[in-house]
Amino acid sequence: MRRVRWYATALAVALLATGCTGEDRGGFRPGAADAGDPYVPGAGNGGYDVGHYALDVRYDPGDDRLTGTATLTATATEALSRFQLDLAGLDVDRVRVDGEPAKHRHDDAELVVTPAHGLPSGRRFTVEVTYGGVPKPLPNAELGDGGFHATGDGAIALGQPESASTWYPVNDHPSDKATYDIAITVPDGLAALSNGVPKGRTSSGGRTTWRWSEGSPMASYLSTLVIGDYRVTSGTHAGRPLVTAVASALPADGPAAASVARTGEVADFLAARFGPYPFDAYGGVMVADDRIRYALETQSRPVYGPGFFRGGPNTEVVAHELAHQWFGDSVSVARWSDIWLNEGFATYAEWLWAEHDGGRTVARTVADRYATTDWTRPTVDPGRAGMFGDAVYQRGALAVHALRRAVGDDTFYRILRGWLAQHRDGNVTTADFVGYAERTAGRPLRALLDAWLVGATPPGLP
Repeated sequence: MRRVRWYATALAVALLATGCTGEDRGGFRPGAADAGDPYVPGAGNGGYDVGHYALDVRYDPGDDRLTGTATLTATATEALSRFQLDLAGLDVDRVRVDGEPAKHRHDDAELVVTPAHGLPSGRRFTVEVTYGGVPKPLPNAELGDGGFHATGDGAIALGQPESASTWYPVNDHPSDKATYDIAITVPDGLAALSNGVPKGRTSSGGRTTWRWSEGSPMASYLSTLVIGDYRVTSGTHAGRPLVTAVASALPADGPAAASVARTGEVADFLAARFGPYPFDAYGGVMVADDRIRYALETQSRPVYGPGFFRGGPNTEVVAHELAHQWFGDSVSVARWSDIWLNEGFATYAEWLWAEHDGGRTVARTVADRYATTDWTRPTVDPGRAGMFGDAVYQRGALAVHALRRAVGDDTFYRILRGWLAQHRDGNVTTADFVGYAERTAGRPLRALLDAWLVGATPPGLP
C-alpha cells in the first residue's frame, strides 16, 4: 500500500469471551478465535487452514444489498469441535459443513460454526455459507476505513490490513493464504472486477455475471471487488492476460489512464531485477472515489485512488504497487509487525523505477530521505499505529539501499531473486530475510540491518 501523503493476554481474553477453552466433545476442541497477531486483535482464526474460496456474490447498487454463497475448502490443523470465520455486519442464512447442516452463531464480526461431527486433525472439509445484507466499511481511527464502500454506481471493497470480512466469510489474516474463484453478478452495463485471470461473463435477465480466478495463494486482504461504470481494457502481456479498468468519471486520455497503460512496461522492468512475474495475470484499476486515499497491491490487479494523478501521470505509484506483487503478495508477512518486508522493498522499487524513467536518482532520493528520517521510530515492529508510517516505508527502503551498498549489486540482486523464488507463495519474517541474506552473501549482516531498521541513532550514510 502507498498513501497519497507520506505518513498473549488479549488472545486469552478473546478465547474466554467465545467459550473456546478446555476440552469439548470427546477430545475435540474449539479452534482459536484469533490468529494471535496483536496488530489486528480479533482477526483471523485458528484450528484450520483454508485452501480455496469459491465466492458467488450478487450486488445491486439500487439498494446496496449484497447476497452471496461462499464455499471454503479447508483442512483441520487440530481436532475441532467448532471453528470461527470472520464476517462483519452481514446476516447468515445457512451454514453447511461437508453438505450437512451446521449450527452457527453470528455476532457483528465472528461466525461460530459447530459441525454435526467433530473434525479430526488433518481432515479436509468444506464449509458453505449463504449470507447477505448491506455491507459496511470497517471504521478504524488509527489505520483508516477499510472494507466495503458503496458508491453512486456500484461499490469498492478494499483495505489493509482487513477488508475481506466485509463481503465474505474468511479466515482474515495473511498467514492463511488460499486460491480463489470469484463470480460477481451485477446489473447489465456495470463492470465487476476482481483478482486473477478473467474467466468470461454471461448475461441473463438484465444481469451479467463476471468470473475471475486467482490460482496462486492469496492473502485475504489482497482480494478486491470493484463494481461500477468503468472503461475496461483487455489484452495480453508476456503471454498472460492484462486487464485494466479506469472509472468513466476519469478522462479517457487523462493521467490515470496514461499511468495504468504502462503496467506491462513497469512490470517488465521489475521482473528484470526481481525475477519472473509471480502471477498468471496483470492489471490495474483506477477508481474515482476520493474516500480511497491510497493505492493497494490487490493481487494481480492493484487499485489506485484518484489523488495520485491530480498532478499528472504517476508511474512511480504503479511501480510501488507492482513491486508488491513480488514483495507482499507472492511472499507475504507471517505477522503484521514485519510489514516493512512489503513496504520497504516496494518503496525502494519505486526509487529504482524513477531513476530508470528519467526522474530523480536513487542516490539523491536516499540522501533526501536520510536527512528527514526520525531514527527514534523503528522499522520492524513499529506498533499498530505505526504500521503505515514513514519508518516502515522510507526507513525500510533506506535499509534496503544500505544492504545493496554493503554487498554490491550482483550479490544484492542475487539475494532478492533467491529470496523471492525460495519463499514464493509463502509467509516470512524479518529473521527469515536476515538469515537468507547472510547465507547468500556469505558474511554477517545482522548488525548492519539492525542499525538501519531499529537503531535509535542514524548509521553512516552509504
